[in-house]
Amino acid sequence: MKATQNEIRGEGSLCLVGAHIKKVMVLFLLLAFFRGFGAAQTSAQEKSYITVRGSELNNGVIILDILKAGKAYQLQCNQGASECTNLENGNYLMVEAPRNFGMYECRDVEVYPESVATSDTSSPDKNKKLGEYCLIEK
Repeated sequence: MKATQNEIRGEGSLCLVGAHIKKVMVLFLLLAFFRGFGAAQTSAQEKSYITVRGSELNNGVIILDILKAGKAYQLQCNQGASECTNLENGNYLMVEAPRNFGMYECRDVEVYPESVATSDTSSPDKNKKLGEYCLIEK
């Protein structure tokens, strides 16, 4: 039985190893890309200070009237939802989630006590979150 030229050189096994290495490299690059993309999404959270000026309950929806940078907005959430709280008038820290992220199908925000603000780069302690709302421009 004669060995073929490819068997003598071992080229068949090298092709299999090379294909395997290429697959691993592609998977690694995809993982790195999506991890970086996820970090960019997370860091896209915008923090701002708000003032709650009033609240009302309308057909099971809690509506908070707020001021953000001198402009009027509303925060809305469904009464009875785990993250829905009727806030008292006062000042708070609001963190806007990235687009299409969060509980509601709108611009989703989380509200924290004003005192949890530590720095512009750090995220507030999730355990101190007062509620999650839908931000609506008036």
